[in-house]
Amino acid sequence: MREKVEAVLAQIRPSLQADGGDVELVDVTDGTVKVRLKGACAGCPMSTMTLQMGIERTLKEKIPEVKQVIAV
Repeated sequence: MREKVEAVLAQIRPSLQADGGDVELVDVTDGTVKVRLKGACAGCPMSTMTLQMGIERTLKEKIPEVKQVIAV
């Protein structure tokens, strides 16, 4: 499943990088995906929204086994 998550993150990454940010996959365990927001995303007040409405929603749509996405 880690490879699937990496592939989806690779699709999301260009939009984050366009705003000066990035996302790094930390771990995938039992449907929980742990990511680290980097660059401009790390300190952005909208990072929670980016995580939930962007990254988590996209991962759940493309990989039904994903239950949640959390920032670490």
